[in-house]
Amino acid sequence: MAKNLEATINVTTASESFSVSLPPIAELPFPVESIGGNESVRQCHGVLYDAALVVPTVLFVLYLVVHAKKNLTKLCNGRSYIMISYYALLWLACVLNLAWCSLQGWQCSAGKEVAWNLLSLFTVAAMLYLEISLMAFLLQESYASGLETLARTFIISGIIVGVDMLLKVIYVFGFGFPLFIDVDSTHRMKWGFWIIHELLLTAVYGFILFVHFSKWREKLPSRPAFYHYVVVMFVVSAVAFFGCALAGTGAAFGIWLYNLTVICYHSLYLPLLYATFLADFFQEENFLLDNAYYSEMKDAGFFDADWE
Repeated sequence: MAKNLEATINVTTASESFSVSLPPIAELPFPVESIGGNESVRQCHGVLYDAALVVPTVLFVLYLVVHAKKNLTKLCNGRSYIMISYYALLWLACVLNLAWCSLQGWQCSAGKEVAWNLLSLFTVAAMLYLEISLMAFLLQESYASGLETLARTFIISGIIVGVDMLLKVIYVFGFGFPLFIDVDSTHRMKWGFWIIHELLLTAVYGFILFVHFSKWREKLPSRPAFYHYVVVMFVVSAVAFFGCALAGTGAAFGIWLYNLTVICYHSLYLPLLYATFLADFFQEENFLLDNAYYSEMKDAGFFDADWE
């Protein structure tokens, strides 16, 4: 009798233990897949998002590879330390950005958060360094010599980017804020940081445009392509700021708008920079820099140290 009672209790306990079931996948906050017995992969961006990042980036890197030999020859003959430095920085940013665009799945995989944050940190830092150094050139009131301007600009840009990286490291690794992980789209502190970040960039580009249309416009380079570049970056930064502000309130449209600016920035910024600041140099056939852009900069003393 005792054995029968014990068997009944065991069966009942087993039935109750199997009656507990997990909620269906659709009800989970993030779809989960099983990899090696571990449920670790959350849903990330779709294929179209990844393609919009990867395809333009790969095409631009292939373009640089195809023209690398010719460009290096012109750099050696042109002897411009400024162009050599920016070409090297462009390659560094392209390699990091290609890795960032190709490894989007890392931000959605458990165990890859640290690697993704580090990759994002260095990729954004390289692109921001190019962006800030170009703004510093635009805001130079005088070009005493190529090397002097290059050193001063790189030091100023390095300090600004260093402070930016330090703040991001504190936010990401100190406080655990998901600055670079898009699957957590409702974090207030995350959007607060990006609001300030985009507001500062918008203010700088807006200031350059203000100077261009003011009585101090002669202090800036007169090449129209510079201001086309500034207008484009001002619009992108302003739209990103607006998207972050909306996303901070939980609006889905704000998140979509911010993601759109991320796609535009990571897929099109480096080609825009190349077309605006480097393409004319590499298209020059006789290495004398006698087109309008470089003649203006040379007359201003911008390349004095490069040509001595």
